Amino acid sequence: MKRSFYPAVLEMMDRPQPVSAELERDLERIRQLNRWFGSYRLVLGFIRRWIKPGARLRIVDLATGSGDIPRLIINHSDADILEWKPAAAHDIALCTLTLHHFSNEDAVKVLRRCSEVATKFVLVSDLRRGFFLKAGVYILTAFIFRETMTRYDARLSAARAFSFKEFDKLARQAGWQNFGHKKFRFARQAIWLE
Repeated sequence: MKRSFYPAVLEMMDRPQPVSAELERDLERIRQLNRWFGSYRLVLGFIRRWIKPGARLRIVDLATGSGDIPRLIINHSDADILEWKPAAAHDIALCTLTLHHFSNEDAVKVLRRCSEVATKFVLVSDLRRGFFLKAGVYILTAFIFRETMTRYDARLSAARAFSFKEFDKLARQAGWQNFGHKKFRFARQAIWLE
């Protein structure tokens, strides 16, 4: 199953548009999918390993979507957002469910940028293309998440996702060395630097 990516074909949520009820509903669906299908568990596994009690770290979430992952981390860490001060450098860079929105060349640039903005840890997680992802997305969007935007975007995301081998190759092209790469449940995968 080959990756299908055409830059002129945008997911509906990526198109220029005003905030609408449909967009808000789609973002809520993404939050539900993150919660139910492993993104929260995946990210929290790394956060628990990297953030020790009492630690003061700066985290940047690139392409944050609806902001549910940063809220998850703040809740886990019992952080005080009012004490936050912008910094040139961050300790941790996250990029979740984003790379499939980019061409191979731009995905490599995003990975380079992730490693440039973080001084300690980088976590990039995304969908893992394959039969399970495609079948699961089609079943979910046929019977549960049937809204037009959600159905269209989810199916396009499944077609644009990188295989495990392609994800590894992107990291190497971005100059990543000694990185971790693992498959996770529900057709997820992650690469990371520690």
